[in-house]
This record gives sequence, C-alpha cells and structure tokens, in this order.
Amino acid sequence: MSVFAAAMDRIFTHAAMVAPALWISATTSEERPIRIIRRAPDRVTDFGAGRFVSDTTVVDVRVTELPTPRPGDVIVIGADSHVIQGEPLRDRERLIWTLDLRPA
Repeated sequence: MSVFAAAMDRIFTHAAMVAPALWISATTSEERPIRIIRRAPDRVTDFGAGRFVSDTTVVDVRVTELPTPRPGDVIVIGADSHVIQGEPLRDRERLIWTLDLRPA
C-alpha cells in the first residue's frame, strides 16, 4: 500500500471527515453503504454576456467502496436523494471517485 493510499484510508475512517451514505444502482437496484466526503462548491457558468452562479453537490468516495459508479445511480445522504450526473472521475492515484450530484 502506498503512503497516499494509507492516508486516504485514515481520512475516510475519521468520523469528522466523512458522512455515511447509501448508493443505489440505477440498473440493478443493488444497495451498498458507503462513506463520502461531501463538498458544495459554487459553479460559475458563462452564458452570452451573463454569468450564473449555481450551487453544486460533489462527493468523494473510495474506489474500494464503490468500484463502478455510473450516471443515474442514486446516492442517499441522510434524508436527501441525489442522482449522479455526468461521468464519475477518479483521482490520479485511482483511489477516489469524484461524483457530481443533482437532487433526485
């Protein structure tokens, strides 16, 4: 195991850093509990002469917990359901998925 992988394992087991969530497959309805790091950055979109700022929800999840997320899969965080939009992206080390979510 690399030092980076060990560090990610420690981060994803630290209760103050992660939140529990539930992944539900859009194709098979399989369910799996996962741990996520939730982020909510603002996204700026240019449209003609205007600029629009929109709220986003992005989560990071370990590849070992969720090997094959797909667009359309559902992530349930507390009482809120979100759908994965766009293609999931992995980090350089191939340890973490970054998932862009929209409300379900």
